Amino acid sequence: MTLTLHQLIDAWGTPQGGTLDPDALVGRVCTDSRQLQVGDFFVPLVGERFDGHHFLDQLPEHKVQAAVVSRSWAEPLPPDLLHWRVDDTLLAYQQLALLHRRALGQPLVAVTGSAGKTTTRELIRAALAPLGPIQASEGNNNNDVGVPLTVLSATSTNAALVIEMGMRGPGEIERLSRCTEPDLAVITNIGTAHIGRLGSREAIAAAKCEITAGLHPKGTVVIPAGDPLLESALATVWSGRVLRVRLADDPEVDAGLMGADLIGAMDGDQLLINADRLPLQLEGRHNARNLLLAVAVADQLGVSRNALQGMQVMVPGGRNRRFQQGGLTLLDETYNASPEAVLAALELLAAQPGRRFAVLGTMLELGDRSLELHRQVAARAVQLGLDGVVLVDGGAEGKAMAEVAASLPHLQLVASPEDAAAPLMDWLDSGDVLLLKASRGVALERLIPLLPRF
Repeated sequence: MTLTLHQLIDAWGTPQGGTLDPDALVGRVCTDSRQLQVGDFFVPLVGERFDGHHFLDQLPEHKVQAAVVSRSWAEPLPPDLLHWRVDDTLLAYQQLALLHRRALGQPLVAVTGSAGKTTTRELIRAALAPLGPIQASEGNNNNDVGVPLTVLSATSTNAALVIEMGMRGPGEIERLSRCTEPDLAVITNIGTAHIGRLGSREAIAAAKCEITAGLHPKGTVVIPAGDPLLESALATVWSGRVLRVRLADDPEVDAGLMGADLIGAMDGDQLLINADRLPLQLEGRHNARNLLLAVAVADQLGVSRNALQGMQVMVPGGRNRRFQQGGLTLLDETYNASPEAVLAALELLAAQPGRRFAVLGTMLELGDRSLELHRQVAARAVQLGLDGVVLVDGGAEGKAMAEVAASLPHLQLVASPEDAAAPLMDWLDSGDVLLLKASRGVALERLIPLLPRF
């Protein structure tokens, strides 16, 4: 850590218990009592089914440096435990992250959006690699606990930080932005993911634009051009610099909206930006647009286009994964699904040679628009002329999709991923392409070992 205990006095006042060396550096910040090491700074978090305060009496044997404790915790504390009393230990954890981020001072890029957050995060990480080691979010560490964890894990050796910010409701992205104070904020898109929680796309746009809450006044927001909903929401909270990107053959930007600052054109497996040619790291138009967002960030942080030629992108499993299983080509998108992400995956599938099939599972958290949005996905599968679809859902959404997709050459509605194997065994042949796409809760990856090998 780059902080001293004296800086915590400035933040939280005078501590209690133990002996304080105000010039001592704060030890490793730890929230998990099972992983405590000698000299750690312990932050007991409180969740729906756990409370880290119950382990405070064990701290002397771990020989921790100090801890924060909720004012509401009434149980006795070890008498020699150096500690601060705070109103909210989660907020204290985020304050520690902010103090550490300020002390480090490296550029910080925040990424949010309805779809493509993780992919864009990884593209930005790869694009900034020429600057040096990049500290970036891993896995699902994009929430109130995961974001400060990522920031606190950064060191002075990192050239920049890339932080993914997710949400489950209003206010979360604002908190994450305030505890990281980004220099650049990227909004990939505004879609319908979590519309069941937020109620409307307008509310989703407002929640995503909370990313500007802690953005440096001279910072920059990077967005796709041509989205009036995003532009309107952003204008209510941000008057600073905005960079817009678009693909050359995207629909024309509505009159009255700002045009694009960075325009790219897909040419086979390359992305053309003016005179520069960059390798398309991932398939699909949506990923070409995500790459443009990453290039815009790299431009702002001084990475040359020539340095981007060697980008190496590693996307977590279940996203943008293409592999062969015998003679069958699999497009593995099993990690998660929103309507926009499913539609983009179907477009990618439709562009493949040979016969094209899909296994589609339920999209979750869509509220009272769930049936409508599932029908839209099924309609697009029909419009794209797919050869067959297996729908994995035992509820109303599956039935609604089946009704719309009834004209497909092959269609089957099943209750579980394992049940999808039987119709596919009958339909598929060597040379076919199969897309797997569903929300995380469907666990569609369970189907992969059961698929035929030709």
